[in-house]
Amino acid sequence: MERARDELERAVGSGFAPGLVGLIARGADVDVMPVGRMAIDGPPMRRDTIFRIASMTKPITAAAVMMLIDDGKLRLDEPVDRLLPELANRRVLRRLNGPIDETVPARRPLMVEDLLTFRVGWGLLLAPPGKFPIQRTISELGIVGFGPPDPAMPFDANEWMRRLGTLPLLAQPGDAWLYTTGSNIQGVLIARASTQPLSAFLADRVFGPLGMDDTGFHVPAAKIDRLTTAYRPQAGKLVLADEPAHGKWSRPPQFEAGDSGLVSTADDYLAFARLLLANGRHQGKQLLSSAAVKAMTTNHLTPGQRKGGAAILGTPAGWGYGMSVSVDPVPGQPAPGSIGWAGGFGTLWRSNPARDRTAILLTQRKFESPTPAPLYNAFERAAGLR
Repeated sequence: MERARDELERAVGSGFAPGLVGLIARGADVDVMPVGRMAIDGPPMRRDTIFRIASMTKPITAAAVMMLIDDGKLRLDEPVDRLLPELANRRVLRRLNGPIDETVPARRPLMVEDLLTFRVGWGLLLAPPGKFPIQRTISELGIVGFGPPDPAMPFDANEWMRRLGTLPLLAQPGDAWLYTTGSNIQGVLIARASTQPLSAFLADRVFGPLGMDDTGFHVPAAKIDRLTTAYRPQAGKLVLADEPAHGKWSRPPQFEAGDSGLVSTADDYLAFARLLLANGRHQGKQLLSSAAVKAMTTNHLTPGQRKGGAAILGTPAGWGYGMSVSVDPVPGQPAPGSIGWAGGFGTLWRSNPARDRTAILLTQRKFESPTPAPLYNAFERAAGLR
């Protein structure tokens, strides 16, 4: 623990971030390390400080889909058309650099499992803005799900889905791993299958039962003093990205983004991680079937798909449902079977189920690239996860 705390204090002292919260759990033992401040010249960091967790939302959204599968309201092998008719009769770009009206029919319908494995045919393109015609069309539509989170997007779930449905797929269903858009489609699917808003379903089935009282799509006024100020690095300095009182997470969003919309705390997220480590059981109740947990935490990608997604996944990792799964034994990397994911606003979760060990690191400094800064790897090593 001294080594872990030293890494965190060194990072804050160097100006990497004004503050952060590190958590290491070994079975029932939990150590939480708040270091620094919630903002530059702000109050001290607290154990219950609230962070924008961005893509660490994805595993929670995937778990909600699996709960509906446990309920019999969805099936992994069913086309999404029943509840998402906007996505029926898909067409696929003939070539990525071609006109958006040069398409071929999709070989098959989109399946629920395609959304979970991110092989749905839509996703983030790691290319300069405007390089491909399809990027310009996506930008003109103004929809999230192909880039950074934006709770200020003025569309609700139905309008988001309508606009998405006007786009051709970038790849045939099942062919390629493409990042992030699948989680937003999952969020709409959850709302329609459960006949309630995504936030309500998560509150009823995940946050409430697990005691995740500080997790949601916005921070209410009574808790806004616990939300960090978010920063992004620019020219060697930290500049404001989002402030608490009047920022983008200070009010409910029009679109509840299943890929990146949540805020949470270290202890709240540990409760979710422990649900997976306990094969879906919490306080004697089976909230998620063990079969669902196994499916979520098993790699589903082919070697070629993993290679195609390596810029985001990392070389030793594959993808389960909503999270990375370490596959190959590589020195200095998480052991095979380790699970977790990071959030672009500066957060990371990793668990090793075989060792019942979890590390969570929450900061308010946005990532500069898909690869987390050295601090995150150093913290995982100190926690015994690398």
